[in-house]
Amino acid sequence: MQSFTFRTVAEVRREWGIARRLGEVLGTFSPSRRILIVTDKALMRANLLAPALESLERSGFAASIYDGVQADPPESNVTEAAELAKSCRAELVVGFGGGSTLDVAKLASVLAVSTQPIEALYGIGKIEGSRLPLAQIPTTSGTGSEVTNISILSTGQSKMGIVAPQLFADLVLLDAELTIGLPRLHTAATGIDAMVHAIEAFTSRHLKNPVSDCLAMAALKLLTANLLTACETPADRGAREAMLLGAMLAGQAFTNAPVAAVHALAYPLGGRYHIPHGISNALMLGPVLRFNLAAATREYAELGAAIGVTGSGEAEIAGGFIAHLSALSHRSGAPMRLRDMDVPRADLPLMAKDAMEQQRLLRNNPVEVTEADALRLYEEAY
Repeated sequence: MQSFTFRTVAEVRREWGIARRLGEVLGTFSPSRRILIVTDKALMRANLLAPALESLERSGFAASIYDGVQADPPESNVTEAAELAKSCRAELVVGFGGGSTLDVAKLASVLAVSTQPIEALYGIGKIEGSRLPLAQIPTTSGTGSEVTNISILSTGQSKMGIVAPQLFADLVLLDAELTIGLPRLHTAATGIDAMVHAIEAFTSRHLKNPVSDCLAMAALKLLTANLLTACETPADRGAREAMLLGAMLAGQAFTNAPVAAVHALAYPLGGRYHIPHGISNALMLGPVLRFNLAAATREYAELGAAIGVTGSGEAEIAGGFIAHLSALSHRSGAPMRLRDMDVPRADLPLMAKDAMEQQRLLRNNPVEVTEADALRLYEEAY
């Protein structure tokens, strides 16, 4: 068996309604009870934090709130949150929200105690020193950001990643009750995003290992079996719990076996047109899977068999796997074509050029992707 290294967060707690006991749970992480909560205005308007804030107040916490996180967060979201953490002398940063919020919380916990400028952090392993203690509470079932050591920021026309071990949280709380109110489109998009994480981890050219494979396969089983139920019966507790767990397992998988061309081609869609990340991945999934098929037939057949796809051999099962995922995406209600998202066809060459900047991701793809290939993939998705 090959040598490998596997890393993940220090502690995960899965419990329905645990956010309602947040003060009790966080007591050992902040002796002085000064914390910063990073979230967004939509969650504040929806009062999703209210039970957690009441629990914190009962436990004597002084909670400062940064609610300025935007989709595809710019650097300013991080620097503003970090400055607030400094001014309120926070001992603990809590991310409460979707992937963008959790990514901002990670970096705010670093910059609250670091003198490094944010532009020096892009890439792999560039963070120096430590950070404030960090707890993450996801409210969507998609990015897996709660268990990754990656933060993605918008830098104008595209996105850039910061990858470092300091970004692993000290505590992750999985409370599927928080996901009950997700609209159908958001449920579909984030669920497909998590499926892409599992698939790309399982087929990653670098760092794929037996642990990441087990996590990816377990994640994909949970996600494909429960996506439509979560979309069609949004208050179904079993489906919501399965989706949240599946997203976390997929996050653990791709943290150790990195994602590839689906994400690389999705990033320009978010950077240029602010298409939500999950929808961007859904749009590019089918074309990239078909592009990779010849090189990843065995892996696609293994994943297909795991989720119940049948056939007379590897090639048939692998093809059936791609068809099954396309049908699932369509039935979920996720957009299927770039034109459905008002992407100008004339911009496809610019997007292909942007995608080539994502070599950190493209190097993991089972097949090399050139700029000409990227353009053909965007045309197929159009």
